Amino acid sequence: MRESAEAKLLRLTQIEETLWAQGLRVAGIDEVGRGPLAGPVVTACVCIPKDRLLPGVDDSKKLSEKRREALYPLLLQAADYARTAFVPPEVIDEMNILNATKTAMEECAAGFDGLFLVDAVTGLHLPGEVRSIVHGDALSYMIGAASIVAKVERDRYMVELDAQYPQYGFARNKGYGTAEHIAALKAYGPCPAHRRSFIGKILGGGV
Repeated sequence: MRESAEAKLLRLTQIEETLWAQGLRVAGIDEVGRGPLAGPVVTACVCIPKDRLLPGVDDSKKLSEKRREALYPLLLQAADYARTAFVPPEVIDEMNILNATKTAMEECAAGFDGLFLVDAVTGLHLPGEVRSIVHGDALSYMIGAASIVAKVERDRYMVELDAQYPQYGFARNKGYGTAEHIAALKAYGPCPAHRRSFIGKILGGGV
């Protein structure tokens, strides 16, 4: 039986409801792009007041591109805090993807005053209490909203990058290691958008 929009909203706000009942202001933080061979890792921190919640929010991976794009401007309009942060490939190579993700999360959260719900990542230095939730993007409305904002912004960036380096198919693969992308990488070598620390084995260490 398909879950109704109302039932989904109730399910995804159970964690938030407990915190709101304590008078807390709650934001969600999530990342997109830890696994790709190219492009930045992008994080978002989003807080939407209880009286402005939108139906249809979910883990961004469960939503179509069309649905994410439709929700994106509505989420930004409803939010009383929404900020993204990008960490580029050269910094990912320098500090590793986990530390780059943490850096981006700390940057996007820097202006928020309240409690942070974070998808799985621990050890963050944020200006408020942090609660790390495994599979949080599927369990928390705020983390799901953050995942949508981060996903839309990263996907749009990769489409722009495709115009600069069309041979890799970034508009289609968003930098992930698809067969098409790997074949292009072997044929043309890396571009500045590639993460050198991710592609060494693919190119036999020749990066």
